Amino acid sequence: MTGVPQVDFALDTYECIVLYPGAAGRALPAETVQRLQAEHLTHMQALQRRGIILIAGSVDGPAREPDPPIGFGLARTGSVDDVRSVMEADPAIQAGLYRVDVMTFLCPAGSLEFPLVKTQT
Repeated sequence: MTGVPQVDFALDTYECIVLYPGAAGRALPAETVQRLQAEHLTHMQALQRRGIILIAGSVDGPAREPDPPIGFGLARTGSVDDVRSVMEADPAIQAGLYRVDVMTFLCPAGSLEFPLVKTQT
């Protein structure tokens, strides 16, 4: 899909974050993986506290080859590039444990709510 779909209702725009296993993940020692996963969680929690990430979590299900997604999140900054930049600062992504893709996500206006974000602000 390229551009905004032509629909007769308002759309909300988010940045969709999809996390995949990284190329270096299989080669890293188990203790390094554990440390990087902890650093990843700390990074994501900090982004959520700052209001950049609205929601994020792991995904599980039938593997899609060759790269099954392992995480998903939504942000609402107005900039795919800005979200990509803060995600690429994640220590687990920098180390190659994970890789990230960020794209635009459109949905009917008002169809999503983030109650945890509201209670934290």
